[in-house]
Amino acid sequence: MANLSHLFSPGQIGPLALRNRIAVTAMGASLAEVDGQCGPRIIAYHEEQAKGGVGLVITGVAGVAWPVGANQTNQIAISDDRFLPGLTALTEAVHRHGAKIAAQIHHGGLVAMQDMLAGRPIWGPSLPPAPSGDFTASFLLEELAEAPFSRVRDIDVKVMTVDDIHHVVKQFADAADRARRAGFDGVEIHGGHGYLLSSFISPKTNVRTDAYGGSLENRARFLLEVISAVKARTGGAIALWCKLDSREVGVKNGLTIEDSVQIARLAEQAGAEAITVTAYHDAGQPKLHSGSHTPHEPGVNLPYAARIKAAVNIPVIASGRVEPEAGDRAIAKGTIDFVSMGRKLLADPYLPAKLAEGREHDVRPCIYCYTCISAIYLGQPMRCAVNPELGFEYQRPLQQHGGRRVVVIGGGPGGMETARRLDAMGHKVVLIEEGERLGGTLRFASLAYPANERLLDWLRHQIEMSAVKVRLRTHATLEVMHALAPDAIVVATGAVRGLTPIPGNHLPHVLSGDDLRGLMLGKGGEALKQKVGLATRIAAKVGAATRLTSNLAFVREATKTWIPLGQRIVIIGGELVGLELAEFLIERGREVAVVDEAPRFGAGLTIVRRMRLLAELAEHGVRLCPQASGIAIEEGLVHFVDKEGSQQVVPADHVVIAKGATGDAKLAETLSLAGFEVHVVGDCRGVGYIEKAMHDAAAAALAVSIAR
Repeated sequence: MANLSHLFSPGQIGPLALRNRIAVTAMGASLAEVDGQCGPRIIAYHEEQAKGGVGLVITGVAGVAWPVGANQTNQIAISDDRFLPGLTALTEAVHRHGAKIAAQIHHGGLVAMQDMLAGRPIWGPSLPPAPSGDFTASFLLEELAEAPFSRVRDIDVKVMTVDDIHHVVKQFADAADRARRAGFDGVEIHGGHGYLLSSFISPKTNVRTDAYGGSLENRARFLLEVISAVKARTGGAIALWCKLDSREVGVKNGLTIEDSVQIARLAEQAGAEAITVTAYHDAGQPKLHSGSHTPHEPGVNLPYAARIKAAVNIPVIASGRVEPEAGDRAIAKGTIDFVSMGRKLLADPYLPAKLAEGREHDVRPCIYCYTCISAIYLGQPMRCAVNPELGFEYQRPLQQHGGRRVVVIGGGPGGMETARRLDAMGHKVVLIEEGERLGGTLRFASLAYPANERLLDWLRHQIEMSAVKVRLRTHATLEVMHALAPDAIVVATGAVRGLTPIPGNHLPHVLSGDDLRGLMLGKGGEALKQKVGLATRIAAKVGAATRLTSNLAFVREATKTWIPLGQRIVIIGGELVGLELAEFLIERGREVAVVDEAPRFGAGLTIVRRMRLLAELAEHGVRLCPQASGIAIEEGLVHFVDKEGSQQVVPADHVVIAKGATGDAKLAETLSLAGFEVHVVGDCRGVGYIEKAMHDAAAAALAVSIAR
């Protein structure tokens, strides 16, 4: 990684001096108390970020009118002096570690979910337009039953009067003064993401004809009055800035970057001392939920931040999947001043300290799976797939004991993470893997979704740098276990995958997921020999012998030129594995259909990742056939009855059965019966993919360490 001297240079926002240019972006965490108080959980969450070396912590939304205007459960309230003790405890915790903290002050307006659930009216400039689409189509049925919006019955809209506007302006000013008294170093006024202030700014949601509607200056008036009132109330004692949408992605007649440039200038004139640049989207289009403020595309908001930076004379904070190197370059060029990071700091709150120390390979990577934000869609506290401690920093660790001899069986993500943690706790660890290299099914998952390879590389590096003894090509027999004489055994052998009993699954053009993994990664087997030609088998062996197939980047590129599959492929299985395989194959020019009995596709994927993937598959012509029945395979075709009851026939040069994975605890049971202390991790006790592997690993390592 290049020298990040600009990212780690001191920065200034108004009166606020910062030790570096990295901020924690404001994220809805749902980690405050149910009554809006800042309790131990959210205090410890933000304190961990301060310990990790960020310059600035920006809280998630703090409701200026709470409970009115609240848009999620367990959000911070800043609407009354009774919240001052918790807010003060939060600022003191962050300050103890040299970081500064700002409160993001907010009113949910038209998207205030808690108002809808409580039967209160939602506040807005005008009656909102009808939704353009149905983003709930990407939810599984069980998720729909859990999601807060499913409990909303009638919605009443309060079209705000001028007196209402003046009342809310005062609420923002009161909240900012409360922040000052609680020890906050600044406030960020949330003027984006469809919340109250942005609903006035957007021409899509504001059709007023008075002084707060019509022209851009009129639509921005509410925001500008809030900025002026906050400035007057705080007297310049704390920094003041606002968060603005640079555009509304996919919104017909919505906000444009040209509009946002003008609004930023007006905000500066009103007293804003910085601008945080974000974006919003048409919420009715599922794919766009990862296309604006939480983007899938790296650095997508940077050009828009640069446009705004060129128009103002105050600092600009850029957000939205900005990699450290890209942020450093942009700061060096003068197109931004600060980088606010979200998901990266959830995965590893110590990212700033590690980068500053030149330990970039020790930064636990975000894999952009959207576990964090998808939890919020279901009204759950935020969590992270790769960082089990997120949201649980407040729980004091139990007394732990190192020095035990531990064998970990299985070199996939669950096994590597368990071994890494046990080694760090002071245990003597042997990691056994029956294959030729570590990684398990994460290797194939990294082919289909390259972001996963970051985690694979990180885990391997952590094992290489540890004292863990790795034994490859080793079967975990009772004899081996007795010879090693461990104090405890952790079984992390993954799921078993059999061919689902579908008529025709024995035919030579039918492959299992394991068959395909073997082809791509240079593994063979007797069953596979009967299904592929000699040339393919030779190519796989050569790749394995030369270790080319161990290089996932090589395999990813090589398969774009040649892959031992026909042109027309039917995947039976509409869960995570089947859909990511479909994505992999369409990128290699194949015609793909996905068929399954499931009523909705994408189980195993998080909601926001599923929203994007289903849309992209449809855009690329993948035929998605949920709720199919009577699925059967014949030579050259698959036939089934679709959800409308019509018989369907799909041509198939190859069929891949990407379902049927189940947990398998037989080895764990055998070892336990033999008298060993056994802990089970990951898919071998029920399929749960990366999140389950990483979280189980943390639990198992702790259980081993507290056992007597």
